[in-house]
Amino acid sequence: MVVLNRIYTRTGDAGETALGNGTRVAKYTLRVSAYGTVDETNATIGLARLHATGDMDAALARIQNDMFDLGADLCRPDMDKDAEAPYPPLRMAPAQVDRLEAEIDAMNGALAPLRSFVLPGGSPLAAHLHLCRTVCRRAERLTVELATVEQINLAAVKYLNRLSDWFFVASRVANDGGAGDVLWVPGANR
Repeated sequence: MVVLNRIYTRTGDAGETALGNGTRVAKYTLRVSAYGTVDETNATIGLARLHATGDMDAALARIQNDMFDLGADLCRPDMDKDAEAPYPPLRMAPAQVDRLEAEIDAMNGALAPLRSFVLPGGSPLAAHLHLCRTVCRRAERLTVELATVEQINLAAVKYLNRLSDWFFVASRVANDGGAGDVLWVPGANR
């Protein structure tokens, strides 16, 4: 259980932060950048939810919770030492990736195939979902880079990859089922 009775601790004033295992690291490390960008993605989801209702809002709420799971996973290094931890570290599970895939398939099944790339825009919800997608892609790039130098849970990378796809398909749903998509016209302004 998390208890936050004091918001500032002054422990980060020297440019360091604590990882999930208590290790102190510089705030600019790749691991901190990766889970910080996951947090940034979550904030953009909060903006999108201002325009979402019904099933879309419920799905975004589930994803926001997953993003905290993902941040908890990424802030905890040394997966090989999970069994030694005083409590089981929270790790992303393949079932979370599977859920995203099922939701993508369900949303995409009702959409007409694309014949052009889609420009970010259309409805306010779609525009915000495109912002979510691009920030999520940055989180994915940082997490993939982190995986080249440290051990990480591969379900975390898969989740981010599927999530950016989820945001893209959801943006089409938010654009009147794709009818309101803003399509790229190659060379239109030459």
